Amino acid sequence: MGANNGKQYGSEGKGSSSISSDVSSSTDHTPTKAQKNVGTSEDSDLSMRTLSTPSPALICPPNLPGFQNGRGSSTSSSSITGETVAMVHSPPPTRLTHPLIRLASRPQKEQASIDRLPDHSVVHIFSFLPTNQLCRCARVCRRWYNLAWDPRLWRTIRLTGETINVDRALKVLTRRLCQDTPNVCLMLETVTVSGCRRLTDRGLYTIAQCCPELRRLEVSGCYNISNEAVFDVVSLCPNLEHLDVSGCSKVTCISLTREASIKLSPLHGKQISIRYLDMTDCFVLEDEGLHTIAAHCTQLTHLYLRRCVRLTDEGLRYLVIYCASIKELSVSDCRFVSDFGLREIAKLESRLRYLSIAHCGRVTDVGIRYVAKYCSKLRYLNARGCEGITDHGVEYLAKNCTKLKSLDIGKCPLVSDTGLECLALNCFNLKRLSLKSCESITGQGLQIVAANCFDLQTLNVQDCEVSVEALRFVKRHCKRCVIEHTNPAFF
Repeated sequence: MGANNGKQYGSEGKGSSSISSDVSSSTDHTPTKAQKNVGTSEDSDLSMRTLSTPSPALICPPNLPGFQNGRGSSTSSSSITGETVAMVHSPPPTRLTHPLIRLASRPQKEQASIDRLPDHSVVHIFSFLPTNQLCRCARVCRRWYNLAWDPRLWRTIRLTGETINVDRALKVLTRRLCQDTPNVCLMLETVTVSGCRRLTDRGLYTIAQCCPELRRLEVSGCYNISNEAVFDVVSLCPNLEHLDVSGCSKVTCISLTREASIKLSPLHGKQISIRYLDMTDCFVLEDEGLHTIAAHCTQLTHLYLRRCVRLTDEGLRYLVIYCASIKELSVSDCRFVSDFGLREIAKLESRLRYLSIAHCGRVTDVGIRYVAKYCSKLRYLNARGCEGITDHGVEYLAKNCTKLKSLDIGKCPLVSDTGLECLALNCFNLKRLSLKSCESITGQGLQIVAANCFDLQTLNVQDCEVSVEALRFVKRHCKRCVIEHTNPAFF
């Protein structure tokens, strides 16, 4: 029985070692094999076992002459070298007083604190570890091996590092997780490999083949993946809801593969269940690609298209036609988006809660009026760098979007104290306000804001001509407000 257990554990240790070597970049420390006993023994199997497991034997200190001929020795021909040797005999009687026996006997080591914890506590501690550290823990002992591969710990795979061989690591991990359910990882729901630049289409294909229950995939900064790999994932993982491909410059579209489209019934259509999509810094995304995304991902609620510099108002028109449930939208730094694009966005009406149009230089008061008129439940607006916005646009926004909580109109030189006054008298729930580099803002406008918006938590007035007295006034009325400023006299 002991031999069988030893064989089974040896196979487990080997699997864990293989996974750890692929997932972590640490150096493997292979245990040194014990030297083979040259003497003869009545039970060779017992002798071999005790050389690697000295617990049932007394540990004989080196350089004790004559001990091999003493009482309890298992051999008469073995020579004691400079290393400690485990020698087997029956447990000593309680009244033994032989001096050599007293020297050889040593107290047992105290149990480590973590070993006293129950299994569920150790599993909870393991749940905070990234995947590579969890694989290292699996190599410590048999108990940790079993706990580290608890299915509850493998709903998520998190890999980080630019040098890690992600494709190989994903292949080994999914193979180990598929042991109970051949070729399928039913428990795995989240894969995060952001910043792993060695990830290729091969790694994503492994995920697509083995993880049908995948719900969240983050591959931001993995610039070697292409459209085909993304198509495989969204086609073979029907429950995928969260997809982050930001910084993946080769990704130009999100769609089903042709094989998946053919298999779908006409009633089901060609829909993808993605609700959250981040395509920030996908520089080659164009209107036609956005049209395809919108047509296939009709359930989108969160869409981020920051610095997708080739998009125009036409792409936003497609988006609104197919994706009527969008709550958060960012088109910041899309320099071709203008007031016509905001007119299309305004068709989302009260469903829109978050909008970022930062550095869209073609946006003016006209576009702001469209958004303010139809998107009355807007909570967040980032219009930094939209130099065409004036006090009229801010006034219209304040009177129609009274539940506004965060507003960034930094680097809008045409906004003055007049716009701030209207904002303060209508948006009492304002918590974050950025006026960075607004040249027309003075201390008077800030005092009006502070006197009406008591819940203000963050105020950015860097590079603004604001007096110390005005900043102190804000601090007195909005005690929890953090003021970001460039006035050295205020502290």
